[in-house]
Amino acid sequence: MPESLSEIVDLLDLEPLEIGLYRGKQPENSSLVRVFGGQVAAQAVMAAQLTAPEDRHIHSLHAYFLLGGDPSIPIIYDVENVRDGGSFTTRRVAARQHGENIFYMTVSFQREEDGFDHQDRMPEVPSPEDSTPLIDIIAERGSDFSLAWKRDWDAFDLRYVGDNRTPDDPSRELVPAVQRLWFRANGTLPDSRIVHNAAFTYISDFSLLGVSLLPHGTFIGDPKVMPASLDHVIWFHRPVRADEWLLYDQTSPSASGARGLSTARVFAQDGTLVATVAQEGLIRQRRSR
Repeated sequence: MPESLSEIVDLLDLEPLEIGLYRGKQPENSSLVRVFGGQVAAQAVMAAQLTAPEDRHIHSLHAYFLLGGDPSIPIIYDVENVRDGGSFTTRRVAARQHGENIFYMTVSFQREEDGFDHQDRMPEVPSPEDSTPLIDIIAERGSDFSLAWKRDWDAFDLRYVGDNRTPDDPSRELVPAVQRLWFRANGTLPDSRIVHNAAFTYISDFSLLGVSLLPHGTFIGDPKVMPASLDHVIWFHRPVRADEWLLYDQTSPSASGARGLSTARVFAQDGTLVATVAQEGLIRQRRSR
């Protein structure tokens, strides 16, 4: 995993190989056995944006994780120009390794237009300064966990707001489960809308699936759970800055068939709804032998 924000930015600097064809590098000294899904999605977003007209901005992306990525070799991103219309542009991105597609994404762009405007209200939550740094929670598990966390996630500042479990009644059914956190890049990103879109896409894959395990008294890192992102969707409602505080208001309306569904509203600190995210993932229980 990237050890700094500068390494995240470096990962987003794709190498052009041909028109619509790019190569994405991997983090140095990665300890992962497969590529972090947010990295593949973020690099695919960069590839798509590099082929779109400058006056078109992402309003939605729909992605499928097909195979676990190999962190030891680069990833090739092949962008198909599906459509350039009067208002909308569509791109399809295939990510490949070892001659196989490991990821697909369809991205839709729109030129800026005026129109109807409304949004949900941001929930009342503690400020980032009054929320618990996730590193403090991780440190309670021991120094090894804390060091691993800093190595893998120090590029972002994450603050835990809380969830809707009640310690006095842990058996209470959570429908829907709710979990909230603040996040931002741990530093200043380049003043580029396409970089902010990609950095936001990267971190959006961090915690979303975990909320689907809240009602079941377990978590993503539990050895008894086999987790994996299956698909990922982002609707960009308004411009997003990934180096300013964003509230990740996550819920999970359903889990079934070894899959968990999670959705999230993303608010800027001033209450502006900037994005909506959804993800379905594998949350298979490992059977004891």
